[in-house]
Amino acid sequence: MKNIALILLFIVGAACSQQNLSPTETAKVVVESFYNKDNQKLSEYTTAESYESFMAIQDIMTANTSGKSNFKVLQEKVDGDIAWIQFSTSYEEKPETFKLIKENGRWKVAEKGLREKGPF
Repeated sequence: MKNIALILLFIVGAACSQQNLSPTETAKVVVESFYNKDNQKLSEYTTAESYESFMAIQDIMTANTSGKSNFKVLQEKVDGDIAWIQFSTSYEEKPETFKLIKENGRWKVAEKGLREKGPF
Protein backbone atom coordinates (compact mmCIF):
# COMPACT_ATOMS: atom_id res chain seq x y z
CA MET A 1 0.00 0.00 0.00
CA LYS A 2 2.85 2.38 0.82
CA ASN A 3 4.43 1.70 -2.56
CA ILE A 4 1.23 2.63 -4.38
CA ALA A 5 0.93 5.85 -2.39
CA LEU A 6 4.56 6.75 -3.15
CA ILE A 7 4.09 6.07 -6.85
CA LEU A 8 0.95 8.22 -6.96
CA LEU A 9 2.72 11.00 -5.08
CA PHE A 10 5.61 10.87 -7.55
CA ILE A 11 3.26 11.00 -10.57
CA VAL A 12 1.30 13.95 -9.15
CA GLY A 13 4.54 15.79 -8.33
CA ALA A 14 5.92 15.20 -11.82
CA ALA A 15 2.70 16.41 -13.44
CA CYS A 16 2.68 19.59 -11.37
CA SER A 17 6.33 20.38 -12.03
CA GLN A 18 5.81 20.14 -15.79
CA GLN A 19 3.29 22.98 -15.64
CA ASN A 20 5.59 25.49 -13.89
CA LEU A 21 6.95 27.10 -17.02
CA SER A 22 9.23 30.10 -17.22
CA PRO A 23 7.78 33.39 -18.51
CA THR A 24 9.41 32.77 -21.91
CA GLU A 25 8.05 29.23 -22.14
CA THR A 26 4.61 30.46 -21.10
CA ALA A 27 4.63 33.17 -23.78
CA LYS A 28 5.52 30.58 -26.42
CA VAL A 29 2.75 28.23 -25.27
CA VAL A 30 0.23 31.09 -25.43
CA VAL A 31 1.27 32.14 -28.94
CA GLU A 32 1.20 28.61 -30.31
CA SER A 33 -2.03 27.59 -28.58
CA PHE A 34 -3.71 30.81 -29.80
CA TYR A 35 -2.77 30.27 -33.45
CA ASN A 36 -3.45 26.52 -33.30
CA LYS A 37 -6.79 27.18 -31.60
CA ASP A 38 -5.92 24.97 -28.63
CA ASN A 39 -8.21 26.98 -26.37
CA GLN A 40 -7.96 24.57 -23.43
CA LYS A 41 -4.22 25.14 -23.24
CA LEU A 42 -4.64 28.86 -23.95
CA SER A 43 -6.97 29.20 -20.96
CA GLU A 44 -4.44 27.47 -18.68
CA TYR A 45 -1.70 30.00 -19.44
CA THR A 46 -3.67 33.26 -19.54
CA THR A 47 -5.63 35.19 -16.94
CA ALA A 48 -9.41 35.12 -17.33
CA GLU A 49 -9.41 38.67 -18.73
CA SER A 50 -6.66 37.91 -21.26
CA TYR A 51 -8.36 34.71 -22.34
CA GLU A 52 -11.54 36.62 -23.15
CA SER A 53 -9.53 39.16 -25.16
CA PHE A 54 -7.78 36.41 -27.11
CA MET A 55 -11.10 34.70 -27.85
CA ALA A 56 -12.56 37.95 -29.18
CA ILE A 57 -9.87 38.24 -31.87
CA GLN A 58 -8.82 34.64 -32.49
CA ASP A 59 -10.85 33.97 -35.65
CA ILE A 60 -9.78 37.23 -37.27
CA MET A 61 -6.10 36.90 -36.36
CA THR A 62 -5.70 33.24 -37.28
CA ALA A 63 -7.59 33.26 -40.59
CA ASN A 64 -4.51 33.43 -42.83
CA THR A 65 -1.86 31.77 -40.67
CA SER A 66 -0.31 28.36 -40.86
CA GLY A 67 2.98 26.65 -40.19
CA LYS A 68 5.44 27.00 -37.34
CA SER A 69 5.47 30.07 -35.14
CA ASN A 70 9.26 30.54 -35.23
CA PHE A 71 8.85 32.11 -31.78
CA LYS A 72 11.95 34.12 -30.88
CA VAL A 73 12.49 36.10 -27.69
CA LEU A 74 13.91 39.55 -28.33
CA GLN A 75 13.90 40.87 -24.76
CA GLU A 76 12.88 39.59 -21.35
CA LYS A 77 12.53 41.34 -18.01
CA VAL A 78 11.44 39.63 -14.80
CA ASP A 79 10.80 41.65 -11.65
CA GLY A 80 9.30 39.56 -8.88
CA ASP A 81 5.85 38.36 -9.89
CA ILE A 82 5.72 40.43 -13.09
CA ALA A 83 7.53 39.64 -16.33
CA TRP A 84 7.64 41.21 -19.77
CA ILE A 85 8.54 39.26 -22.90
CA GLN A 86 9.11 40.93 -26.26
CA PHE A 87 9.09 38.40 -29.08
CA SER A 88 8.70 37.91 -32.79
CA THR A 89 6.84 35.21 -34.70
CA SER A 90 6.29 34.26 -38.29
CA TYR A 91 2.64 35.27 -37.83
CA GLU A 92 3.22 39.00 -37.30
CA GLU A 93 5.54 41.48 -39.00
CA LYS A 94 6.22 43.58 -35.88
CA PRO A 95 7.44 42.30 -32.51
CA GLU A 96 4.84 41.86 -29.79
CA THR A 97 5.10 42.20 -26.02
CA PHE A 98 3.34 40.15 -23.36
CA LYS A 99 2.96 41.08 -19.72
CA LEU A 100 2.94 38.03 -17.48
CA ILE A 101 1.99 37.74 -13.84
CA LYS A 102 2.39 34.92 -11.37
CA GLU A 103 -1.01 33.56 -10.46
CA ASN A 104 -1.08 30.73 -7.93
CA GLY A 105 2.62 30.10 -8.54
CA ARG A 106 2.29 29.85 -12.33
CA TRP A 107 3.14 32.41 -14.99
CA LYS A 108 0.16 33.63 -17.03
CA VAL A 109 -0.18 36.17 -19.80
CA ALA A 110 -2.13 39.15 -18.46
CA GLU A 111 -3.66 42.33 -19.83
CA LYS A 112 -1.62 45.51 -19.64
CA GLY A 113 -3.22 48.32 -17.69
CA LEU A 114 -4.88 51.14 -19.61
CA ARG A 115 -1.88 53.49 -19.43
CA GLU A 116 0.70 50.89 -18.47
CA LYS A 117 3.85 50.78 -20.57
CA GLY A 118 6.24 47.89 -20.74
CA PRO A 119 9.99 48.25 -20.18
CA PHE A 120 10.88 48.04 -23.89
